[in-house]
Amino acid sequence: MPSPCINWCDINPENGYCRGCYRALSEIADWSDLSNSEDVEDWADYRINHTE
Repeated sequence: MPSPCINWCDINPENGYCRGCYRALSEIADWSDLSNSEDVEDWADYRINHTE
């Protein structure tokens, strides 16, 4: 699964999440180490939490 990064990297100091991809720094750093099933689960959580 491709990274959700849209090349707009700006960490919101209020919540610690990137304003472009809505991931925390730890999630960004660990993304390439995740398996595909973990990627899908993370992506599903991302979509649920950030598209409403």
